[in-house]
Amino acid sequence: MAASTTLRIGTRGSALASTQTHWVVERLRALGLQVEVETISTVGDVRTDQPISGIVAGASGDGVFVRELERALLEGRIDAAVHSLKDMPTAVAAGLEIACVPQRETPFDVLVGRSAPTLASLPAGAVVGTSSVRRVVQVRAARPDLVVRPVRGNVDTRLRKLDAGEYDCLILAGAGLHRLGLAARITEELRPPAFWPAIAQGALAIEVRAGDDRVRRAVEPIDDPDAHAAVRAERGCLAALAGGCLAPIGGWARWESGRLRLGACVLEAGEGGVVTVAAEDVLGGGTDPAGAAGSDVDAPEALGRRVAEKLQALGADRMLARMRAAASAKGD
Repeated sequence: MAASTTLRIGTRGSALASTQTHWVVERLRALGLQVEVETISTVGDVRTDQPISGIVAGASGDGVFVRELERALLEGRIDAAVHSLKDMPTAVAAGLEIACVPQRETPFDVLVGRSAPTLASLPAGAVVGTSSVRRVVQVRAARPDLVVRPVRGNVDTRLRKLDAGEYDCLILAGAGLHRLGLAARITEELRPPAFWPAIAQGALAIEVRAGDDRVRRAVEPIDDPDAHAAVRAERGCLAALAGGCLAPIGGWARWESGRLRLGACVLEAGEGGVVTVAAEDVLGGGTDPAGAAGSDVDAPEALGRRVAEKLQALGADRMLARMRAAASAKGD
């Protein structure tokens, strides 16, 4: 891309989205690119009066934070969009592609405690603030004696509600607190197998128009191949399970001794308690992000499918079918 050409980057208007996007912009400008930022409101930002699961955007009910950005991209109002990858549906919109996944922040959820620093040390009846179905189910599995209440709004709004005494603790994505310079508020990091993060949590995606080689080449230098391969494996698992980004599915892919290892779980809350099924597999050897398959560019997705098949053998399909039926009946 010529130095005189301006790259228009689209972002949501929240403080976290703006911070993430400007982190990307700084790295693109360091390459000598001219970059402008366009702020676009999304339905997920506007509808803060209800849980995300109650906002429908697309057939699966997910994508509430990305659709308007994708529309602007397809209409040519922006050249690229920066998303939190965990918010993106597994099926990328027609005519668009993920060109770049920069260096990933921590993928884990964290607890921000007011009355106690850890999930285990909270007193019975303590109020936990979270609107994520995946987090709600895992809290109830670990501590059925706690009260879970929804909380929406940006990170600052949630922290103000915590400090005002409306909650005893919050469960948030650690990446957001780190990026906002609020890591000091974290009192506990929640890690698998006790607490599974969302698929692709902590990762950013730069989405561009398919076939727009000019823009793709401009952003590719800040791609992190290891992080990109890891989230491809996680999203491959989610896609094979036919679970949207709102389903209670967790996963974490990481590199260990040059091999990509993926673990994932499906959670279901019922009258008899919480049922959790988990599985793990590993992709080949060597340091090539394509793994043992070498030139097989679909190797991370293949790893995701293998882990999904293991989960399905443990009953994950039946669990997800029951949850979809229950959600449909509730919607009626």
